[in-house]
Amino acid sequence: MSNENLKANEAAARSALITTHSYDVSLDVRSAADPDVSGYPSRSTIAFSASQPGASTFMDFICRDVGSVVLNGTELPVSDVVDGSRIRLDNLQAENEVTVTGTALYSSSGEGMHRFFDPADGQCYLYTQYEPADARRVFATFEQPDLKARFTFHVTAPSGWEVASNGTESGRFPLDDDAAASRWEFAPTLPMSTYITTVVAGPYFKARDHWSKTLDDGTRLDVPLALYCRASMAKSFDTAELFKLTKQGLEFFNGLFDFPYPWGKYDQAFVPEYNLGAMENPGLVTFTENYVFTSRAADSQYQARANTLMHEMAHMWFGDLVTMQWWDDLWLKESFADYMGTLGVDRATDWDTAWVNFANNRKAWAYVQDQLPTTHPIVADVPDLEAAKQNFDGITYAKGASVLKQLVAYVGFDAFVAGSRQYFRDHQYGNTTLAELLSALSASSGRDLAVWARQWLQTSGISTLSVELEASGDVLDRVTLLQDTPDPASGRQELRPHRLRIGLYNFDTGGMLVRTASVETDLSGAAEEVSELAGVARPALLLVNDGDLSYAKVRLDSGSEATVRASLDRISDPMARALCWTALWNSARDGVTPASRYVEAVRSFAPAETGIGVLLNVLGNASTALEHYVPADERDSLREEFVSAAAAELHRAAPGSDQQLAWARTLATLSRTDASQLALLRGMLDGTAAVPGLAVDAELRWSLWHALAAHGMAGEAELDAELERDTTASGRAGHATALAARPDAAVKAAAWDAAVRGTELSNQLLSATIAGFNTGAEDLLDPFVEPYFGCLETVWAERSIEIASRIVRGLYPASRDLARADGSPEDHPVVARTDAWLAAHPDAPRALRRIIIEQRSHLHRALTAQSASLAGLRSSGVPPISGITWV
Repeated sequence: MSNENLKANEAAARSALITTHSYDVSLDVRSAADPDVSGYPSRSTIAFSASQPGASTFMDFICRDVGSVVLNGTELPVSDVVDGSRIRLDNLQAENEVTVTGTALYSSSGEGMHRFFDPADGQCYLYTQYEPADARRVFATFEQPDLKARFTFHVTAPSGWEVASNGTESGRFPLDDDAAASRWEFAPTLPMSTYITTVVAGPYFKARDHWSKTLDDGTRLDVPLALYCRASMAKSFDTAELFKLTKQGLEFFNGLFDFPYPWGKYDQAFVPEYNLGAMENPGLVTFTENYVFTSRAADSQYQARANTLMHEMAHMWFGDLVTMQWWDDLWLKESFADYMGTLGVDRATDWDTAWVNFANNRKAWAYVQDQLPTTHPIVADVPDLEAAKQNFDGITYAKGASVLKQLVAYVGFDAFVAGSRQYFRDHQYGNTTLAELLSALSASSGRDLAVWARQWLQTSGISTLSVELEASGDVLDRVTLLQDTPDPASGRQELRPHRLRIGLYNFDTGGMLVRTASVETDLSGAAEEVSELAGVARPALLLVNDGDLSYAKVRLDSGSEATVRASLDRISDPMARALCWTALWNSARDGVTPASRYVEAVRSFAPAETGIGVLLNVLGNASTALEHYVPADERDSLREEFVSAAAAELHRAAPGSDQQLAWARTLATLSRTDASQLALLRGMLDGTAAVPGLAVDAELRWSLWHALAAHGMAGEAELDAELERDTTASGRAGHATALAARPDAAVKAAAWDAAVRGTELSNQLLSATIAGFNTGAEDLLDPFVEPYFGCLETVWAERSIEIASRIVRGLYPASRDLARADGSPEDHPVVARTDAWLAAHPDAPRALRRIIIEQRSHLHRALTAQSASLAGLRSSGVPPISGITWV
């Protein structure tokens, strides 16, 4: 019986009955290096109390087999008490101890205990990843965030390995009966949730350092530091920079929160095939090893890594010290950490563009998510674990962080910090809900936040702000701010309060667009007149939400849009320039202006963009516009022009610069569907067309091979030879992508079978294969539309949620064009087939339906943008998505 999907009401009933005190967990992974060994012994002993003696509860354990269950000294019949992933415990006492032994399974999906064999040297590496509920894949647990306990781990592993966990290593003992293995003992932790416990084991490279601080009371806070990565990546591991960032973050957050770092040591492990950017395990944070840059990386990538590092460090307080009670308050940790990550980069490091990149990247993610029919309030309804898994999204992270930025402006930074400090003191090592946080912030600020919370945290959708101008010649008579805030699912208006700055920009004597005046104002209803601007000279650019103070899309008035489209490169302020780029992009995505105009703006102004994060973003947007939003009959010529421009900029950019790297990546990406520069790509690979200063290293080489393979210009032998040259994990993924990208029906069928029917691909190789499969013309991929809809329920039922989600999302037939110039998006065969599947499967798992609805929405938006371009429409936004209700 499958009963892995824990429901919120089940969790609430269990936490009302029991209180967990301690876990003692033993894991034996000494045989992990043998690929024929699929599992490992797991033993957990849990001490807990029950408020109702005689009552029953259950434990969670997803494993190959349960060997024994001993409750309060009595061994229970395994066949009677084990039901699927649950272990029933009857006749509880006031105080209880249960011990469960069994065989847990190694994972290749990034869930539970992930096992990875390094293709560079054959070495075996292990790490655990649990959020939201995969500790139960490693040891028997009460798997929910509000049942905290102290954890003591014991790990038996090969003696030559490095082994780490949340607690400090307290001892390492060779085994008497196995000279090749040792047992690691770790000190008990402070109380924490199951999902943030962790173990890392393998022949990792380890670097050590130390940070200390004298506190206000004269005591000394000493924090040992360590960094881990695979041995084969050690030469690329910039430990000095990572330790520097770690110390900057610890200094900043300890001062900001006025609560000394509580978890003892601070280790950070960079691990392979990771499903996330990072995970905030106290004392041992895990990161994707993509942050160990083995190829040339742009400054924006280093800054993004620093942001992630600060984000996870902020979690040591927001999320680990104080944890949400259930996943509906996931934002309590993720929104705060996202905000704090940017704040930390801004205030504790040398970068000065943190908030520009936040506006340009993180908020862009939120804007996309918040316009889907599946959007949800920041404080979401999460009825079960499958729903929780899907809510690690742009709403919980980026929208939540954006709204917190507004809250800080509303209550004042000092009041926000004071409230946070009190929140930590009041709820340390406990669990909270929205009410406790609002209480702390209301007390510190003197403001009643109930209305603010209802308007911003408990509603869905994004506001679109515009301005209506009345002028007499060059003088403004009246300026009216307008707010349109439809809920994407219901269409109901959800007007919210906005604190805004309106910037007035004019050309200076040097021809640059500079801010010459600004007005701060509030907008709470559908319209608000800005009286301060009456009688003011009409500016060349009137920028609503100047400074990015609020969370909203902005429409430029016609005069300002004309200025931006003619002079975007002359806007001197990086934030204002980024906001104008965003306004143009939203206009294209929404079908308000033809997508081709955005592509033209990028072609005209991107070469002058100095912010590498912004440049990479707008080049990526241009690629998306070309492949999805530009109508098919004008795409080829426009794309060829853009690819030609990219090749020219590649040679024009300063040798070795980030800009040169950005143009090289764009050229490779767009060349997957355009053949005009393939000779240049081939020359870059074989050295006959060297570009001065450009490092054609492993990452770029695989991107170039991907493009050549997509046109049938790279065969299996060539790709295999490249893999022999690059025997890394990323090389193996690049090889899988390029192989599956070849334009051959048999190749696509093999890739499909490997992804859908096979079970051998790890999470990383699955995604790589899907990426290659999707590189292809419609007629090559059309035969897989019906098989896709036919396999959905089977895939969801038989694969883990991580793997199933990758398959369902990745193989949706999303790259499609209007069937004819006057066609309707709703009538497109894939849209119609999606609607038919949803109508026929109303009872399909909620999380599965959510992915399908979101993919349908992305396709519908692309088709609508194509239709709007063809019709020359200038609507106020994307027409409502019809026929789908998110339930």
